[in-house]
Amino acid sequence: QLQLRESGGGSVQAGGSLRLSCRISTYADTRYCMGWFRQAPGKQRERVALVNSYGDTMYADSVQSRFSISKDNAKNSLYLQMNSLTPEDTAMYYCAAQPSTYCSGVVDFTYWGQGTQVTVSS
Repeated sequence: QLQLRESGGGSVQAGGSLRLSCRISTYADTRYCMGWFRQAPGKQRERVALVNSYGDTMYADSVQSRFSISKDNAKNSLYLQMNSLTPEDTAMYYCAAQPSTYCSGVVDFTYWGQGTQVTVSS
């Protein structure tokens, strides 16, 4: 049973940067599709970025070239580097994991963290 815990959220002005971290417990098997999602008030949850067990990444169009997802298996951690933040990036950010070598075809994620809030002011 994976447990995920996010950190690194906060308040930042537009144009600023934040780095989110997700610490993963019981990460002995590296064959997971992992990702970052976000949900703003009154909006549906949005997939932000994914990384498969080989390190291949996928991004939402809205964050392409501004956000970068990475993982450190040795530290059992997943990261999301967010640059050039805008008020539209304000949301609760969640990390998630699904037992799967690849992310293509993954629809649902089994394991979720409790989220970390990101607020971007103009």
